[in-house]
Amino acid sequence: MTAAFTFPGQGSQVVGMGKALADAFPAARAVFEEVDSALGEKLTAVIWDGPPETLQLTENAQPALMAVSLATLRVLETEAGFSVADAAFVAGHSLGEYSALAAAGSLTISDTARLLRTRGLAMQKAVPVGVGAMAALLGLDYETAVAVAEEAAQGQVCQAANDNGGGQVVVSGDKAAVERALEIAKTKGAKRAMLLPVSAPFHCRLMQPAANAMAKALEGITIQRPASPLVSNVLAAAISEPDEIRPPPDRTGYWHGALARVGGLYGGPGRHAVFRNWRRQGAERLGQAHCRGCCGCFGRWPRMILPRRKMRSLPPKWLEREVGLKSEGE
Repeated sequence: MTAAFTFPGQGSQVVGMGKALADAFPAARAVFEEVDSALGEKLTAVIWDGPPETLQLTENAQPALMAVSLATLRVLETEAGFSVADAAFVAGHSLGEYSALAAAGSLTISDTARLLRTRGLAMQKAVPVGVGAMAALLGLDYETAVAVAEEAAQGQVCQAANDNGGGQVVVSGDKAAVERALEIAKTKGAKRAMLLPVSAPFHCRLMQPAANAMAKALEGITIQRPASPLVSNVLAAAISEPDEIRPPPDRTGYWHGALARVGGLYGGPGRHAVFRNWRRQGAERLGQAHCRGCCGCFGRWPRMILPRRKMRSLPPKWLEREVGLKSEGE
């Protein structure tokens, strides 16, 4: 089987994610313990018990999603025989690119947890909670979404921040301007327009102070050559050399371009409307990352085909209900 491993971005978090994995599999539990140790606090208590508004804070959501993503991957490696080294590519949506780098061995889990905590704090410091917002515009092409954002700005910041493909564009900026964009988008033919569950306006120029802070934080981090090439959000190209790899700065992300690079391959955690849109466009086996559900306990994976011999050590009901794996010939 040829596979690409892809990892979700912020907005995918749900209280309780990963607990079923940690309870059932020592490999998953070890990831959560390593993240707690790296941060010097029990982030797992926030992940599993909430409250939701605390988990949603970007300083918590970012390392939390990475922890759940890597815990899920470790279970697939130890119980189902997956290997990132055998994958054609790794990729991630925004913070998911950090998860992808950790999965491929470019960053240690501990370094990744600390980097994402730094990133989250810097992002939140750049724009206080409640001042900024992000919204998804569904059913508009990128050019129309750019026009909507420009019309909504009215002297404030409102930018098309992420081109996710499948007719979904995310806008980001000052909260009042983003709320105006929701109404304008509906008049331009958007099928849906909704605020996203994030605590800061990522990927817009309000985040420049955070980008500066991350550049400084990365100076002291060793980046190894990944076990599989990383498909960059920003470049939409596969890169492998450590001096080429830079986790994504906060600027517009062309995720559909990155996904086009891994198109035709089985993918990683999560299933969401964005994924279904890509499938309708003909990418029948395209992995998706920006998802509601990055582990088995709160969502289902795209179905993956595995040889039967690799499935024997995993509980069948868990496979069927939580991971969505099926054996060849089914």
